[in-house]
Amino acid sequence: MSLHDLTAVVLAGGRGTRLGALSADIPKPLLPVAGRPFLDLVAGWLRDQGVVDTVYSAGYLGEQVEAWVEGLDLPVGERARCLRESSAMGTGGAVLGCLDLCQELILVANGDTLLLTGLPPIVERVRTDALDGIVVAVRVDDMSRFGSLEVGDDGLLRSFREKAPGAGVVNAGLYLFQRATLKRCLPARRSSLEEDLIPDLLGDGSRIGVTVVNAPFIDIGVPESLAVVDAFVDAHVRRR
Repeated sequence: MSLHDLTAVVLAGGRGTRLGALSADIPKPLLPVAGRPFLDLVAGWLRDQGVVDTVYSAGYLGEQVEAWVEGLDLPVGERARCLRESSAMGTGGAVLGCLDLCQELILVANGDTLLLTGLPPIVERVRTDALDGIVVAVRVDDMSRFGSLEVGDDGLLRSFREKAPGAGVVNAGLYLFQRATLKRCLPARRSSLEEDLIPDLLGDGSRIGVTVVNAPFIDIGVPESLAVVDAFVDAHVRRR
């Protein structure tokens, strides 16, 4: 499947407040993991999936993300750009701020999470089911860090639920949108994907699907997960 009409927007602008001093002088997505910046893993997964056009949205200590992007050794035909926010825009505002650089399909990935799933089935579902977007989800034993998703019998997203303990299906921080759908949310403003932008789309009648995948997943947003990320890389990335 061709992904040449797709742009990946990687959100790399968060402050990493839950990590405390660990991210005081380095953006969370650039924290070293198995001897290299975490964003290296995200970029490698995107390349493995056939993504050739990527925009990195940078905020906090954005000059470091920009320098990392400029230092990438890209294969012929692949491009990566960095767009630095002039002020904190939140995840929703960051995505909308990148629209002028994007193609018809927009994959949104968090720069501090890695979900080693295949993209072609997700892209195919957006196209064949004529969806406005998809939220990719995973099953976890404890939803208290993530919150859960309310999904209808038709496989479409109904709402984001509050965080609560227990097993369930959670947002994996990976989304696919039609660019035309997101353009309806312009002009860009400070907003959250989960709390503002996607609920607004649902309120306007947009059809947002949920695809649950069974794939290795890690989020380095808290010290507990950062402590085990090297083992995750050994188990799931290096063997690939």
